[in-house]
Amino acid sequence: MSALLSPLPRNLVIPAVQNALLEDLGSTGDLTSNSTILPDTCLKASVISRQEGCIAGTDFLIATMAEMSSAVNVTVLAEDGTRVQPQSVVATIEGPARAILAGERVGLNYLGHLSGIASATRTIVDLVAGLPVRITCTRKTTPGLRAFEKYAVRAGGGHNHRFGLYDGVMLKDNHIAAVVGDIGTAINRARASIGHMVKIELEVDTLEQLEIALPHKPDIILLDNMNLAQLRQAVKMVNGRAIVEASGGITAQTARAIAETGVDVLSLGWLTHSAPCLDLGLDIL
Repeated sequence: MSALLSPLPRNLVIPAVQNALLEDLGSTGDLTSNSTILPDTCLKASVISRQEGCIAGTDFLIATMAEMSSAVNVTVLAEDGTRVQPQSVVATIEGPARAILAGERVGLNYLGHLSGIASATRTIVDLVAGLPVRITCTRKTTPGLRAFEKYAVRAGGGHNHRFGLYDGVMLKDNHIAAVVGDIGTAINRARASIGHMVKIELEVDTLEQLEIALPHKPDIILLDNMNLAQLRQAVKMVNGRAIVEASGGITAQTARAIAETGVDVLSLGWLTHSAPCLDLGLDIL
């Protein structure tokens, strides 16, 4: 694991794994393995990546197998944040066959999902390499998996936006409409209410809105669905007075050009809500 990538707390990982195993095993356990494999049968297997990507979620594989049996040994060969090629061995697993096969799907589900997010993030990060811009995710996450999906973004070289409604103010069009369309009033009310360590972000979709907002000194300006010319003009208008974030429809095909406009942050919701799983499989040796 990269020295800059802090591991997920175990008190988050273990309950998530236990709930997933309860869902899969129910009250009777693995009927297939238990009815066909002798209790003392052991095996050794490898987790293989079928495609190029970036790994995230190995702690879930380890925790899953530990829940199934303390006799299962998992050796991780591709730590979180590692790039892998097709046929790369991500981990080896050795121990009781029933335990390994019963935990296989839960472990691979977490590992494949999070590695898919890490891989998608790494693709965008690589595309903007050399530019002073950050790639971030959003709150468009799977309910119950946000901390894990945001971790996967970090494993892929990206950064996180706010984690929830509780750790940052983000004034969007609906908030402005709810305070009678007055951008200044919304910013000033927010600033009067929050702690000194909390930042205020304002979403704008026109340069006219940006002009109105700047005298009120928001910490971050989110430029929503603007074209390249508008983005360049907005960066000039802000002139370093706030962090400038671009969002809306950013793809692998457009990310580099958008980053070259001078914005500080690119936020992409699809990194967490639509990234495909990395294709991983368990092969018995």
